[in-house]
Amino acid sequence: MARSLGGIVLNEDWRSVYDPEEFRRQGHRLIDLLADYWERSLSGAATDPVLPWQDPQEAVEFWTQMQERPGTLVELVEQVLARSVAVLHPRYLGHQIAVPTPLSALASLVVDCLNNGCGVYEMGMVGAAMERIACAQLALRVGFPATAGGFLTGGGTLANLTALLAARARHVEEVWERGTTESLTVLVSDQAHYSIDRAVRVMGWGASGITRVPVDEKFCLRTDMLGEAYREARSAGRRPIAVVGTAATTATGAVDDLAAIADFCRKHELWFHVDAAHGGAMVFSRRHRPRLEGIEQADSVVIDFHKMLMTPALASALIFRRHEDSRRTFSTHAEYLFDSAAQAPRCDDFDTGRRTFECTKSMMAVKVFVNLALHGWEVLEANVDRLLEMAQRFADMIESHPRFELATRPQSNIVCFRFTGVLPAHRDQCNALIRQRLVTGGSFYIVQTRLAGELWLRCTITNPLTSPHHFRQLLAELDRLAAAVHLDASHMA
Repeated sequence: MARSLGGIVLNEDWRSVYDPEEFRRQGHRLIDLLADYWERSLSGAATDPVLPWQDPQEAVEFWTQMQERPGTLVELVEQVLARSVAVLHPRYLGHQIAVPTPLSALASLVVDCLNNGCGVYEMGMVGAAMERIACAQLALRVGFPATAGGFLTGGGTLANLTALLAARARHVEEVWERGTTESLTVLVSDQAHYSIDRAVRVMGWGASGITRVPVDEKFCLRTDMLGEAYREARSAGRRPIAVVGTAATTATGAVDDLAAIADFCRKHELWFHVDAAHGGAMVFSRRHRPRLEGIEQADSVVIDFHKMLMTPALASALIFRRHEDSRRTFSTHAEYLFDSAAQAPRCDDFDTGRRTFECTKSMMAVKVFVNLALHGWEVLEANVDRLLEMAQRFADMIESHPRFELATRPQSNIVCFRFTGVLPAHRDQCNALIRQRLVTGGSFYIVQTRLAGELWLRCTITNPLTSPHHFRQLLAELDRLAAAVHLDASHMA
């Protein structure tokens, strides 16, 4: 049996797949389910686990059974919600990921329903136009001149690689066509995101593609050591072409002295890239914008909308001081996509596939545009201010607690600390154990990092509803877990 659906004849097997009425029924039920989940998570229900831990093999077995007996869409999604990390919960203090606005989450549904690729303008006209507007407004916030331009891309890692490819194109003539055997390197702190190291290895520079610069006691790049690192690289036969400033580092949220780095780059004619994937959100805050002084002098800047800017992942912006720098990175010829003669005038500059790795690029700009148009910059500013304020409040509590210590005062919304109620030789072991028990217990989700070889607990405050009340609960729970850790009594301080 077959029937007509929008003029297309579908056989019986396809009927329910594209049935608009079934989509409507399932959609209403799904939105109700998600709204209930949203309400419960944001309320911070004490009985709800933030991380419902499950052993990897048990998870595979469970979802294998679900695939065989999935039930309805709502029943399937109920299990997805119950077994996923509750990023919306105020006791989520784990990795750097935004609590998205409900409207931007709904925009993601629209993006998936339309399924328009944005690598080519005529395929993604809406997304391309929104992307141009959002990037222009972001460039203005950064402090770039009218010559600036950029695009959105799938994550900060990809954006950092693209920026360094642009730096290489600036400094090595005809590199895209001829390649190079020259030993190139970038100067970067040892606290920089691993994607910088990965990018230079992808470009074929090897381990020597990274020239490490020491950090100070606040884990910021020591700008007074840039000259020495530069000379050592040259003496070793490596040619520095760029310096990467970080704002803020993933481990501690430290913000490098961007103004000093800009001065150094200008003196030595180096590309200045700022990895502000996380901390770049501070350009929207009048209170905290001074922390990023010097970012306006960069050649390229990465800022993630999906970190502190209330947008579903992924949505990263790569902005160039000179728009033409974004064009020089790639020179791929693909007549079936980028035939300028067959396009309307000026469309080719909106083909972001010419300037990014992605071809079938998601309409991620819709999610960003919805937040900007329906909530405005003021809401983003208030969110950033709130998150950074809570980081300071949490740091105050840690400093006043007799059995915890700070690694450093937070410079963004990341707080690193540790339990100190054990002998120094056993602090790493103790903190690792209490974090493991905390996470598997599900009451909070925090992560850990190593600073100067020592283990520290790490919290990223991403939910504006997280309050000092939750910080007190966390410290109390960690204190309780530490007392329960079965270390030898002689280990206790």
